[in-house]
Amino acid sequence: MKDWRKDILTIPNLLSLFRLLMIPVYLVIYLRADSPADYTLAAAILAVSCLTDMVDGQIARRYNMISTFGKLLDPVADKATQFSLLICLAIEYPVLLSLLTLFIIKEGFQLIAMWIAYRHGKMLKGALISGKISTAVLFLSLIAMVLLHDTISTEAIKFLTCVDGVFMLIAFLHYVVTYWKKTPMIQDINEA
Repeated sequence: MKDWRKDILTIPNLLSLFRLLMIPVYLVIYLRADSPADYTLAAAILAVSCLTDMVDGQIARRYNMISTFGKLLDPVADKATQFSLLICLAIEYPVLLSLLTLFIIKEGFQLIAMWIAYRHGKMLKGALISGKISTAVLFLSLIAMVLLHDTISTEAIKFLTCVDGVFMLIAFLHYVVTYWKKTPMIQDINEA
């Protein structure tokens, strides 16, 4: 019988859980922030979250700690963090509501497509490169918005929103094509 702890209690999975636990910490600090130091701390928490996201996948691949649980937990941690950030910032910068809407549509599609593929014994091998780039660009711009909270201009916010929107739309279309055409990125579950 396989020991479930070896699949679940791995360093990459613990890093993903750490990212999930950082969300309420970030939210409390950001929503109560009233000084540049508070916003710097909130941005630092986001930076640590991003770093753990980059490191967990490398550790999983290098030390053969890839698990089905980790393949599910990592994107959940990413998406929950991105969603929380977008909501917080959209409260202050309403122009981000369009980006939040696109994010919800993209993630909703991916969730439905993943469920349909799973019901047919298929799954995506991993995140598409366009999705990884979109995530990196989004995180960097959101961290910049938090870090530069008191000095960033409305024009800069609009520009970053447009850049994020373009990368997110490209990733969304890439996922649509990948699921629709059943590219080699879609594999049998037992091959995962």
